[in-house]
Amino acid sequence: MKRILTGDRPTYDSFHLGNYIGSLKNRVKLQDEYETYIFIADLHALTTHFDKTADLKENIKGLMLGYLSVGLDPQKVTFFLQSKVPEITELAYILSVLTSRPLIARQPALKEKLDAGEQDTVGLFYYPILMAADILTPRAHLVPVGKDQKSHVEFARDIAVKFNNLYGNVFPIPEPLIGEVPTLPGTDGQSKMGKSLGNAIFLTDSSEEVEKKVMSMYTDPKRIHPTDPGHVEGNPVFTYLDAFGSEADKLQTTNYKLLYSKGQVGDIEVKKYLVKILNNFLDPIRKRRAEYEKQPGLVERILKEGTEKTRLEAQKTLVEVKKAMKIDYFS
Repeated sequence: MKRILTGDRPTYDSFHLGNYIGSLKNRVKLQDEYETYIFIADLHALTTHFDKTADLKENIKGLMLGYLSVGLDPQKVTFFLQSKVPEITELAYILSVLTSRPLIARQPALKEKLDAGEQDTVGLFYYPILMAADILTPRAHLVPVGKDQKSHVEFARDIAVKFNNLYGNVFPIPEPLIGEVPTLPGTDGQSKMGKSLGNAIFLTDSSEEVEKKVMSMYTDPKRIHPTDPGHVEGNPVFTYLDAFGSEADKLQTTNYKLLYSKGQVGDIEVKKYLVKILNNFLDPIRKRRAEYEKQPGLVERILKEGTEKTRLEAQKTLVEVKKAMKIDYFS
């Protein structure tokens, strides 16, 4: 069975609906099709949140509870903590001596962060190499990404090919597992939902919080009265209805779209319907999370077991790497 690797930086403590649509939903599906490794990238978090390290522990716990609550199964998925697998950073150094500085400077992963205003530190510059080591240490075959992130995996591919050509076939050549990763607009109508933008609905939000956020959502700014014909396309309320409504909800959603476009239903009525849809979707997630929160030490145990398993794989990789490079002195 092919092995996939994916993960998240613990720069927040709860996933939002955009995270679910963009990645979590697909991971739940993939866990039944591939040997799945999911890691919490706390070292990557340090590159941009080195001044917020006090939050990392709670954020890590929150993300793990989020994984479990959406249906990711520790019996199927190996969860691990990046910083607890030191072989990753050792491999990253080995990969760094095979990589030119100009090549790193051209990496989209680095450019994106610098363009976003992150400090130009050595650690941030090193980011693409560490990312390649994340993929190559457990010898992942596939990395789930959207089309816009394909280049992130291509760097790992290139360095794996270079290593194999120099020293022999040690690494499988990782491939991007391209999915149609939809982007959920924020509640303010902006193109992307994000915690820092203040336009997110979180998987941990209460039913009251969901209602408050939905009732203040951006809809059609040109629609002044409920009797005015409204635009369905580009309207976040209908985007959310399409994304989170069940099969049984589709007929009612289609009816609301028709009425809205004809000016025969108001925003308030449609938003109240969306509140119901979102809370129906979130209720099982809330219930599962509450059950997991009642189990002391659960998160720590899952991470410990997954990290130990990953370390064994990582150690095998380093043995092969050093043997191929003939630097396995006195072993």
